[in-house]
Amino acid sequence: MFGPKTVAARRMLKRTAIQGGLEAVSLLSKTGLMSGARGSGAIFTLHHVRPAIHKAFNPVAHLTITPEFLDVSIAKLKADGHVPVALEDLPEFLANPDRPGPAMVFTLDDGYRDNNQFARPVFEKHGVPYTIFISGGFVDRTHSIWWETAEQLLSQIDEFIFDFGDGKETLPVRTPTEKYAAFDRLHKALACNEQQPIVERLGAQARDAGICPTGIVDREVMGEAELRELAETPLASLGAHTISHPNLAHLTAEQMRTEISQSVERVTEITGKAPNTLAYPYGDRCAAGPREYQAAQDLGFKLAVTTNPGTLHAESLAKPFSLPRISLNGYYQKCRYVGALASGIPFAFTGSAQG
Repeated sequence: MFGPKTVAARRMLKRTAIQGGLEAVSLLSKTGLMSGARGSGAIFTLHHVRPAIHKAFNPVAHLTITPEFLDVSIAKLKADGHVPVALEDLPEFLANPDRPGPAMVFTLDDGYRDNNQFARPVFEKHGVPYTIFISGGFVDRTHSIWWETAEQLLSQIDEFIFDFGDGKETLPVRTPTEKYAAFDRLHKALACNEQQPIVERLGAQARDAGICPTGIVDREVMGEAELRELAETPLASLGAHTISHPNLAHLTAEQMRTEISQSVERVTEITGKAPNTLAYPYGDRCAAGPREYQAAQDLGFKLAVTTNPGTLHAESLAKPFSLPRISLNGYYQKCRYVGALASGIPFAFTGSAQG
């Protein structure tokens, strides 16, 4: 196992490499070379949209962008010829041979309250439709958001005694570097094992430290009344995002289908109509694959999105239940990086530019 300093060094090296790559792609895209990589557009992923927060320990900083960055990102995409398209209208847009330009589609995962407070005014300013994917367990405060719980817990303790799946381990978490290493250790355990037992142990330890995991959800995530009001506005739509936000690949087929179908029911209760779009929690190839794609089709969705990075192309119409998305990442909030990502060039070279 690597020590905290090694983990920190790897984090920094990865970010530096990605930033350097984005700078290079930004320059390359201005030459007009590889213009075909842009394809038919892109679906963008967001989570938190809120004013900048500066803190020594911020393990999910990549999930937060500022309203100002969202504003300039949309302006940049429009200037580059992208056309705002609602996610549910994407198949018809892609099938139209006379489409006016590449699509820009915006999605936000988990239903954070700041989506309404800070992102909504930006989308309305630019006339851009957007889809928010909600998890019923977050809406109803019956399930916690493990990464938010872990951040708060690790920020206030000096020693993390935890069973990651192979018995209790003791990790020092006195410094930000040690806290990041412990968070990464937890993240890895959750990615490689059934999540529920680990999340339950984390929640119990948080409560012992005076932290209410569902209280965090209540503070951060919109409730039913807020979501219903938001869904009635012209540009907003709600999509399904399961009930407990699990890694679906770790569930049995029956559990997986139940998570998705109950999510449909919960969104329907809120909006009065069944959602026709789905986002797989986590959404990468380790969390959703052919089994999940088939379930989305069988359960009647029009399309479903992953977090596998990439732009849209003609063949995307043939794979509507595994559509790629590009993360607007909190570590790389520069206007030229949005243009670089939307160009599709990073994915033509490496298949990924996220981190």
